[in-house]
Formats: sequence, C-alpha cells, structure tokens
Amino acid sequence: MVQILLGLLAVLLVYYLFYFIRDLVAERKNLGGGNWLVAGLIGLVTDAMDTLGIGSFAPTTMLLETTKQLDNDRQLPGTLNVSHTVPVIIEAFIFITVVKVAPLTLFSLVIAAIVGSYIGSKTVSKLPEKKVQFYMGIALIVTAALMALKQLGLLDLLGTGNHLTGLTGSKLIIGIIGNFILGALMTIGVGLYAPCMALVYMLGLSPLVAFPIMMASCAGLMPVAGTNFIKSGDYSRKVSLGITIGGIIGVIIATRFVTGLNMNVLTWIVIVVVLYSGFTYIRKGKQAFAGNLKKS
Repeated sequence: MVQILLGLLAVLLVYYLFYFIRDLVAERKNLGGGNWLVAGLIGLVTDAMDTLGIGSFAPTTMLLETTKQLDNDRQLPGTLNVSHTVPVIIEAFIFITVVKVAPLTLFSLVIAAIVGSYIGSKTVSKLPEKKVQFYMGIALIVTAALMALKQLGLLDLLGTGNHLTGLTGSKLIIGIIGNFILGALMTIGVGLYAPCMALVYMLGLSPLVAFPIMMASCAGLMPVAGTNFIKSGDYSRKVSLGITIGGIIGVIIATRFVTGLNMNVLTWIVIVVVLYSGFTYIRKGKQAFAGNLKKS
C-alpha cells in the first residue's frame, strides 16, 4: 500500500505540473508582480524550515507580507499552496521511505486530507478579499499558537510514551475525519503540521509517525488544492515559481546539511512575527463582518 501511495503522489505531481506549466506558458507575459530573487530566497528558507518540521505556510506568509511580494492579499492562499507543492512532495518521498507507519493508517489519513483540500480550495477561491484577509488572520494566530505549544513541549507531552505505528477501529475513523478537516483548513493558510502532530499524539501514535503522515498529507492535498487555484488564477505566478525553485534547493540543503541545527530561537522569532501578521490581517478583514452586521 505504501508503494501505491508513492505512485499516487507521483501521479498527482505530474497532474499538478501539467496545469502549472501550461498556465505559466499561457500567461508568460502576465506573471504578475514580485521579485525573482526575493521569492527564491523565501522558498529556500521556508522549505528548509519545513523539512525540519517547523512548517512553511506561516513563515512564508510573514515574509511575503514583509517584502510586499503579492499584488493583493487574495492571492495569498493560492500562492501558499501552489509554491510549496513540489518541495513538499520531495519531503514526503523522503519521510515515507524512512519512517515506519502502518500502511492503512498512512493511506487513509492522506486520502482524507486530499479530499478535504479539494473541497476547501473550491470554497476559499470564491471568498471576497476582505473575508480571505480575516480568515487568514485567524489561521495565522491559530498556527502561531500551535507552534508555541510545540516549542514549549506541550504538544510533545501528548505523545510521551506512545509507541503505536498504526490506528484501528474508532481511532482510525477519528483520524480520518480529523485529517479531512485539517486538509480543508490548510487551503485558508492553517499549516497542517502542528495540528496533525497534535492529532497523531492524541490518538496514541508514536511522535515520529507524525512526520510521514503530515508530509504525505500535504504532498497529497497540495497538488489538488494548488491546481484549483491555478485554474481560477488566484495566485501570483512569478512569486510561486520563484518560491518553488528556491524551495527545492532548500529541501535538499536541509536534508543533507542542516538537519542537526538548533532552530529554537528562529522558531520563536517566527511565532512573534506571525502573531503580528495575524492581527494585521484580522484588522484588514474585519470590515467584511462589519458590513454583514449592517446588512442584518
């Protein structure tokens, strides 16, 4: 079943690249704003962090906001999903082949995340810009809180003493439902890593098992979500391509050279800035809810 999953990820990669390359060629004279070098550096740094388990969505959002790479905030969810798809698939292949996980558990949770992302991306792509800003702010704060809990060791405590490598019965059903929800939430910028790790811990699996599950989940859902954003045009083409190229290099570097680095201080810096960005987006998007209250 693991080989089937690897084959599925390979097929999804080809499926995604077909639409991504076709769109870039068709719109080669309209790639949008942004800077190639800045986008590439963002991809290199964030996907190196992603390989180390920190996650890429929150720091990418922080850096895109800081460097003003996007033409408008509506492009953010699509750019996040499109730009990190290829690097994450590379990560998934590495972890799936190294860490032992019960095939049924791995396959079921990954498929659930893929279905969740498909439904979520279709919903998010139709949201007005102000609502996207508001929900992105909420997503960033949730992500930062989970990252902080992980840094404090509170999420790790949930997995202390866990040795299971697979789920059965009601726990498997809960895991499937949980990863379906996380897959949908990822399309509005809630990074799947930290909540997936918490879910895995609470269900009694070994903490190490979280890595192939969360990597494969993202690798499975991101080509689907990314393709939907590509079809709707709700992403930055130049920035996404730059982050993709830089991200591939970042994954290779992190895997081979920097897996032993202490990322504690850097992670806390990211948490603080992500919280700031989250409240900034909420402030920008609260007009949407104010408008709804007036209508009601």
